Amino acid sequence: MQTATLNISLNRDSEEPIYRQLIRQVQTLIDSGMLSAGARLPASRDLAKQLGISRISVVNAYAELRSEGYLSAHAGRGTFVSREKASATPTNTTQRPIQQQSTTAQSIRDMMRLARKPGVINFSHGSPPKEFFPVRHMQDAINTVIDRDGADALSYEVPEGYLPLRVAVRDYVRAIGIQCRFEDVLITGGAQQAIDLVLQALMSEGETLVTADPTYLGIMDIAQARRVHIQGIPVDEDGIRIDALENYLHDHHPRLIYVMPSFQNPTGHVMPMHRRRQIIRLAERHQIPILEDEVYREFRFDGEHLPPLKALDESGVVIHANAFTKMLLPGMRIGYLIADGQQYERLVRVKQAADISTSGLNQRTIHLLLERGVLAKQLERNRLELRRRRDAALKAAAEFFPDGSTWFAPQGGLYLWVELPDDGPSAPEVFINGIQMDVAFAIGSMFYTSDGGSHAMRLNYGIHNPNDIREGFRRIGEAWRDLSLNYDDVQKSPML
Repeated sequence: MQTATLNISLNRDSEEPIYRQLIRQVQTLIDSGMLSAGARLPASRDLAKQLGISRISVVNAYAELRSEGYLSAHAGRGTFVSREKASATPTNTTQRPIQQQSTTAQSIRDMMRLARKPGVINFSHGSPPKEFFPVRHMQDAINTVIDRDGADALSYEVPEGYLPLRVAVRDYVRAIGIQCRFEDVLITGGAQQAIDLVLQALMSEGETLVTADPTYLGIMDIAQARRVHIQGIPVDEDGIRIDALENYLHDHHPRLIYVMPSFQNPTGHVMPMHRRRQIIRLAERHQIPILEDEVYREFRFDGEHLPPLKALDESGVVIHANAFTKMLLPGMRIGYLIADGQQYERLVRVKQAADISTSGLNQRTIHLLLERGVLAKQLERNRLELRRRRDAALKAAAEFFPDGSTWFAPQGGLYLWVELPDDGPSAPEVFINGIQMDVAFAIGSMFYTSDGGSHAMRLNYGIHNPNDIREGFRRIGEAWRDLSLNYDDVQKSPML
């Protein structure tokens, strides 16, 4: 029997012991299906020589993997992937148990810690570039707020939020078509808390949330933490498929629908007007609320401006979430929810129980920045620069990515979603090889609620300048080609 090839990349500068890194990466290879049941692993002496580490590190790693059921040893034959453990990895399921929903994603995220080493051109981040942050404006605003408000700026605010900021949010969203009162605005600690509050207020343990597949990683984390099921619905170029969603709602009754209509994370899709109306009608018919996440809405640099779902909502079925994190200052953690009636009251109660109130100093600072027009100026500059970086990414992808790769030109947002050829190396394999070339990206399968995305990459082009984008994409292409040279031989091994 042929011995499987292990694509392992160790960070010798990490505080994590070498044998623990080895354990984690072998677990990832098994959980992701890259090492299949019955695959024979290299002998400890051979693997130690290949990786340039002591044999005792490999012996200790193999021993712990055997104790956890990942490997089995047979005297005179070698070390093999356990059939029980490998077969336990979910495949082609429509909905995983809560405990298993993010098993593979967590394993891959553990592997992605390798991207933190110095010198890596890292496209895996989910944030805008630091040079976009209006640091001097913020510093001046904080000083002004403290001079003006004194101790009041450092005291508790009411749970609903600083009143002038709520009024400013109402005026801001009215300009994009959302008709609401300031009494409908709840200030939160960023969009992530806004999403979490909705799940806590509207869902109970064991209930089901419906979302696109792939979807935002944060919603899967929150669902797991709150012990609710998450059901993925397939997408097309216009976002979540209405026909598939309607079929699911006909047979089931989930408690909440979560969507990101504008520049969806991770794919960058924009939901067109007709589909926005369709999903609202569907939610009204089945009496299921929609949580709309619009954190990337303001990053449009091409195409027409479309109203948020909440602007089209006449029955109060949509809860609108947004934040000043992506567009202004991530570390200030100021977001907001817009909801109607009883939903709003429940959200306020959960918010008060969660943290009493969001930082008063941060709320007042953001309000002052809005009053001074800093947000509008920042967005105008940022859009121009993001378009320049998007164009550089598209040009580099066409130049360096393998034939058969697919992507589309996003009209906004931060991300390029790339599908590598199905008959070549997978994204986790390219990632491991790419780390050795000092480049990293977000592996597509992390964003799927079930199986999927094995050959997909999410690339944050917004975080790097055009020169780094070109060099990073070149390295990714090189990592793929380096693997593909021997891919036919690897395919014939028991590893796959």
